[in-house]
Amino acid sequence: MSSGEDRSVAVAERPAPSGRNVLELILVRLPELRKSDRRVAEHILSDPQAALVATVAETARRAGVSEPTVMRFCAALGFEGFQDFKIKLAHSVALGVPATQSVLDATDTPQKLTDKVFDYTMTSLDWARSQLDHEAVAQAIDLLAAARRIEFFGFGASWIVAADAQQKFPLFGVPCGVHSDSHQQFIAASMMQPGDVAVAISNTGQTSALLETMRAAHETGARVLGISGRAGRRMSRLCDLLLVIETLENTDVYTPTISRLAALVLVDILAVGVAMRRGSDHQQRLAAMKKKLSVMRSRHAGPSDEE
Repeated sequence: MSSGEDRSVAVAERPAPSGRNVLELILVRLPELRKSDRRVAEHILSDPQAALVATVAETARRAGVSEPTVMRFCAALGFEGFQDFKIKLAHSVALGVPATQSVLDATDTPQKLTDKVFDYTMTSLDWARSQLDHEAVAQAIDLLAAARRIEFFGFGASWIVAADAQQKFPLFGVPCGVHSDSHQQFIAASMMQPGDVAVAISNTGQTSALLETMRAAHETGARVLGISGRAGRRMSRLCDLLLVIETLENTDVYTPTISRLAALVLVDILAVGVAMRRGSDHQQRLAAMKKKLSVMRSRHAGPSDEE
């Protein structure tokens, strides 16, 4: 069996989430589908209203595929058949079609563009929240709260998330590190010890350099916490715990702004969770530090700030 066939079987085994917006589901599963199945998906996303009244034959003709491909597409998304798919699609359309970057048009005014991007962002973040495993989040907070030291790892847009996390967690009295260079990341991971936690961040979960860094950290006896937009096997095998923060973004075409926002929100959740474990004494010390920091800022204010 080819790798493409393997992927199709894996997708077919995934049930459609109960009560989920079908259009959002199609967006999430789109990168996993076969090329021909993806043509069906893109056709439906381009005109959901037309898809509601179309037969299997009409859908196949408009998508430029065979009728069995349309049926396979429905199975790949976890539906019992074309009719079951259309019933769920009707419910999604009734709730409102989510704005997606695929429907941006060159003639859109700045106001229309603004509305579409905001709508899409909020829809995607709401999807990420609904998919988040709360039990896994609780376990991650326990892991970080008990850490002797934390090292954050990521590349590209994920490095920005790692750097943001490194700004927050030292406030809890835990030594933290972050490095932008791949060699420095590997060195830092190799020098970790039992009791340390490596936090590896990758939206795709497939960055080879990050996977090697995770392997190096794991071999030292440190615990490895993964944060990813996908539940990929390669990354999950190297993690003690994987948090999946899934968004509706197509990162193969667009810069992963929304996936980065979702990961930043997840970092905030973890930071607040760890802070709450520290108790009242820590909260008082943190408040005192921030008060002194505020005074320092006012002392260094420029003339325009003092007026």
